[in-house]
Amino acid sequence: MALGPRLDLRQSQSLVMTPQLQQAIKLLALSNLEVETFIGEALEANPLLEVGERAPAEVATVEAAPEEGRRTTLETSPVDQLIGEARGSEDRPLDIDSSALDIDRDTGDWGAAVSSFGGEDLPGIDERGDSGLTLAEHLDRQIGLSGATPREAAIARALVDRLDDAGYLGTPLREVADDLGMPLRAVESALVLLQSFDPTGVGARSLGECLALQAREANRHDPCMARLLDNLDLLARGEVARLKRMCGVDDEDFADMLAELRSYDPKPGLRFASGGGEPVTPDVLVTPRADGGWDVAINQETLPRLIVNRSYYVEMKGACGGRDDKGWLSEKLADANWLVKALDQRQKTILKVASEIVRQQEGFFRHGVSQLKPLTLRAIAETISMHESTVSRVTSNKYLMCPRGTFELKYFFTSGIASADGEGAASAEAVKAAIRALIDAEDPKAILSDDTLVDLLKAKGFDLARRTVAKYREAIGLGSSVQRRRQKAIAAIR
Repeated sequence: MALGPRLDLRQSQSLVMTPQLQQAIKLLALSNLEVETFIGEALEANPLLEVGERAPAEVATVEAAPEEGRRTTLETSPVDQLIGEARGSEDRPLDIDSSALDIDRDTGDWGAAVSSFGGEDLPGIDERGDSGLTLAEHLDRQIGLSGATPREAAIARALVDRLDDAGYLGTPLREVADDLGMPLRAVESALVLLQSFDPTGVGARSLGECLALQAREANRHDPCMARLLDNLDLLARGEVARLKRMCGVDDEDFADMLAELRSYDPKPGLRFASGGGEPVTPDVLVTPRADGGWDVAINQETLPRLIVNRSYYVEMKGACGGRDDKGWLSEKLADANWLVKALDQRQKTILKVASEIVRQQEGFFRHGVSQLKPLTLRAIAETISMHESTVSRVTSNKYLMCPRGTFELKYFFTSGIASADGEGAASAEAVKAAIRALIDAEDPKAILSDDTLVDLLKAKGFDLARRTVAKYREAIGLGSSVQRRRQKAIAAIR
């Protein structure tokens, strides 16, 4: 083989993400209001762009499905269902990855641990505390109904004044006692009273104590759980093997303990945080048609229509003398043409995805949440011949308004729950609705336990473990049987 310099020609293919392609992908993930802001910036930067009259809304029609086809379930992948519902914690030992145990002990943030356990199942804005009631007001009402002595009530209110937004007490009890001129024992007694109030975990002085209070409320504060809560720093560092030895449990029990831990609220006071949510502006409008189908349209009221002012381009081109000026003008024309085309493609993509969601979830639009089907991003992507990541971007930060209300597009993607008879599956949202209906109808003198809910749900066709019922109950903002009994007793006194 000869050694020496030589020239070779090679041909290869590669995918290059141009800045324009990156921007087009970014536009998909933006809501209409965010796109409106982006358009405003583009209008300032490009003299060839201007806002034209709004074009008639582009409408996609979804034909009515046969009646017998409305209640059928989708065939989703068993793996998707397992991951979507996080049922691995109930049915088999979890493969514990220390990198997923990202708990910030100081801030109480669960990090990746929370996102891996039911991010979609978190309670919505309307399921949290009354937006007009602060944490201090909520606790003050309970102090008045607790039957505490005047001195104990005064100390408890002083402790409430020292709580942070998350519900934690950051002031040492000795300092509180000195400030109030009260014995330390009296302050400790008032703190015990405060920690018995709703929301469970309020008044805690650390993340471990906050979680311990919730574990006791759920009757899960056994010696193993206590050792786990006393060593949250090891959990944050990912020293799983050492923790299992300290707790004296195997992989399955440890996974069960972690699942229980992740179901607790590390910041119980935030549900009463002031400043209620801003009104949601829908990006997609769904209206019923007379023939039983659906019209799906982009909300044009929040999206200006861009046009390229070609007459101004011709005028400017005639006034350009140098090569640099002509190059700059040509670049602005190309940018303007690209942006108009990118926005048009974005609307068509959103419309295509939303129309397929309406078609797949027609039972929900006709009959309500009880007919919400299990659905994954992959199922939509395969049906409309798009990549799953594209569907994910399209459904991010987008809201759909229909006769039943306004919903985030992500709401329609729910995990599947096996039915009691083994045929088909039900949506997790349908299960939550069934749990809410059972609890709303319960007798205040006969509060339903989670085990009783399991039996009642099984009679309705839902085959669930007790831990799954507890997870969904907490996700919709409903307390345990002990909490509900106490709340309804207080309501009866009022």
